[in-house]
Amino acid sequence: MLPIRAVQFVFTIIVLGLTGHVVDLAYYWSPSEVNFLLFTSIWTMLVLIYLIVTELKFSQYAHKFAVFGLEFVTMIFWFAGFIALAVLLSDSGCDRAHGNGVCSELQAAAVFGAFNWVLFAITTTMATIHVLRTRNSGGSAPAPEMQATADATA
Repeated sequence: MLPIRAVQFVFTIIVLGLTGHVVDLAYYWSPSEVNFLLFTSIWTMLVLIYLIVTELKFSQYAHKFAVFGLEFVTMIFWFAGFIALAVLLSDSGCDRAHGNGVCSELQAAAVFGAFNWVLFAITTTMATIHVLRTRNSGGSAPAPEMQATADATA
C-alpha cells in the first residue's frame, strides 16, 4: 500500500500547486470548482498523513471503519473535484485553441485529479474488501498488509 500512498501524495502535491497558483492569480475571486479542488488537496494530505503514519508506526490506531470512511470520502471528493473542474474548463472555452497558462494549469490539475481518483478508487476497493472479509470477526483490526508493514518496521 505504501507505494500507492506515495503516488497519491505526489499527485496531491501537484494538484495543490497548480490550483494554488491559479487561486493566487485570481486576486479577488476564483471559481468554486478550483477552490474545491484546492480544499480536496489539503484534505487528502491530512488523510494521507494519517493513513501512512498508522500504516508504518501505529497500526493499532488504523481502525478498519475509519480507514474505509476516509478512503471513501476522499475518493468522492476527488471524483467531484475533477469532474467539476473539467465541466468548468469545457464551459469556459479552455480547449486546445486556448493554450494560455491558466487553462493549461487547470487542465493538468483535472488530469492529475482524475489519476488521484483512480488511485483512491483502488485503495477504497481494497479497504472495502477488508471490511467485508472481516465483518463477522467483530474486531476492528487494520488490514493484514498494514499490520505486516508495521511489524517489519518495528
